[in-house]
Amino acid sequence: MTAFVQQLPALIGVVVGAIGSYLAITRGDRARFQREQEARWEERRLALYADYARDLKRSVTLAYRVAAHFGCDSHPHPLTPAEAAPLFAEAADARDASGEALLMLGAQEVVASAREWVTVVMDMEAFLRAGPHDPERWAALPVEQRAARARYYESVRSDLALPTGHSGQWPIREDRSGA
Repeated sequence: MTAFVQQLPALIGVVVGAIGSYLAITRGDRARFQREQEARWEERRLALYADYARDLKRSVTLAYRVAAHFGCDSHPHPLTPAEAAPLFAEAADARDASGEALLMLGAQEVVASAREWVTVVMDMEAFLRAGPHDPERWAALPVEQRAARARYYESVRSDLALPTGHSGQWPIREDRSGA
């Protein structure tokens, strides 16, 4: 019995060490799992945010092309309203689907800025469906759309803790003839 009592402190040390090791490993695994889970959701949100922007930008490009048909925009590839109608329907279907996913997974401020952007895009589409097509009124819509798009990208970057990015304002030469 005295041999057992003499070895008891060593045995207690082994048990305490094993429990401590188990707790440290469990805690580390839990932290790693949490980091991996957060990274997966962040990747999904980034893909979702990009998909929504792409789908909405498709509607914007179509609007520019139809506005060019009415003489309100300088887009080099005008489309008649009849040619654009099925393309607008496809674009709206795509943005509705990605918009629903955005509502499910997006941060509140991103969803709010996305709503502002899509509202301006819908105003652009409404302008093109209505008449007459006043070039001065149209000129304000792309400016509003670019500002709403910039706010959307800003809120996305903020949500994903990304550095600030490009404003999206690309200088365009008026004289495209190459002279």
